[in-house]
Amino acid sequence: MGFTKLIENLFRRYLPSPFTIAVLLTLATLLLALVFTKSPAEENHFFAVFSYWENGIWNANLLVFAYQMMLILVLGHVLVLSKPMERLILRITKYVKNTANAAVLVVFSTMLVSFFNWGLGLIFGAILARKVGEYAQANSISLNYPLIGACGYGGLMVWHGGISGSAPIKVSETGHLQELLGNTVSADIIAELPLSISTASTVFSASNLVIFFVVLISISILVYVLGKKTTPVKIELNQYQFKSVEKENLIGAEKLDYSKLASTLFGVLILGVFLIQYLPSVQRLNITPNMLNFFMLGLAIILHGSFKSFLVAVEEAIGDVAGILIQFPLYFGIMGIMGSSGMINQISDFFVSISTETTLPIFTFFSAGLVNIFVPSGGGQWAVQGPLVLQSALALNVPLPKAIMALSYGDQITNMLQPFWALPLLGITKLKAKEILPYTLLFMLVGSVIYILGLLIF
Repeated sequence: MGFTKLIENLFRRYLPSPFTIAVLLTLATLLLALVFTKSPAEENHFFAVFSYWENGIWNANLLVFAYQMMLILVLGHVLVLSKPMERLILRITKYVKNTANAAVLVVFSTMLVSFFNWGLGLIFGAILARKVGEYAQANSISLNYPLIGACGYGGLMVWHGGISGSAPIKVSETGHLQELLGNTVSADIIAELPLSISTASTVFSASNLVIFFVVLISISILVYVLGKKTTPVKIELNQYQFKSVEKENLIGAEKLDYSKLASTLFGVLILGVFLIQYLPSVQRLNITPNMLNFFMLGLAIILHGSFKSFLVAVEEAIGDVAGILIQFPLYFGIMGIMGSSGMINQISDFFVSISTETTLPIFTFFSAGLVNIFVPSGGGQWAVQGPLVLQSALALNVPLPKAIMALSYGDQITNMLQPFWALPLLGITKLKAKEILPYTLLFMLVGSVIYILGLLIF
């Protein structure tokens, strides 16, 4: 417990808010570019570096990427707030008998949901943990509630290797690799890049599915053992209420906002177009951000049963994306500086000089884990670190899907150390970071061993 308290104090004392970190990283990148790079002879070096930064901030393709990531998070949260998901969560809680079986129920189901959508898994795990605590309290079941809260956060250690993972889902878009590396490598290398890397080669590859399954079972066994050994704590929780929509005194067109028929027909229309437009890609297991968001939009509207209920849920979920909205342009600016100034080439050359085809994925894993502490966003991290990882992999003939998954594994595993994405869960469960950290750190250690072995074996 003393170690976890130390970690919590270190984060509070030495790590400012993620936005402040993004500003500091921007200033550091600007300074490094001014000192260690050179602009074309006809340009003023100072103004050239700042133009790289400004161009990166307003990169149209990357701004689309930011909006896609925001929708993934918002629509995932909206889905959790629907009545069918509420009934599912309450049904799961009825199987709670003790800490051990409750921990397995929460972590197993949360990881499965997070593999589909990380925004859905984050809020699903938080509400499930809260409802498990409430159920135990109401039925006088002894429970270690902090362990249950940690289990509700466990999905964030598998999300980036899942269907909504920022890196694997983005590289499945045609032309994204060329756009990402356009300012950093020669035209000959650009010509050799694949137009896209299908999620069949990343998320749905045999190696990733095996690694995910091993993590899922190993963490479930771990929390079961912890549940048997940990001491129950006193639980004092009020009932967490899903927002309800009032339907009294409706006049004229207001009734349309509450119409189940209208919302169902529109949701079915979206899913129908989805099947017509994207069925061949789904059959090839090639999932893109637009496909995922389009499907979740139609499903969320249907599950909420009215436009009004859907919009109320959107209003509640929209706060989740504040960090993405304001931080991503700064990350894009950093990428613009690094790419256009040649810094990525310099850093890539360094990694290539100390790595081999075998060790580069391991270095990528550890570096991604470290970067995640300072850039706690998978999408932002892909924008900053993705070009470096891809260029290093090309130089050492490391398969690009493997390099991408190495970054994904490293990014997701240190979420168990970095408390940024735990904030929604802590708010819902009424727990503190220091209460769940002892358990999430164990998750990180076990998961790290599995991911490293997976990168070496496959």
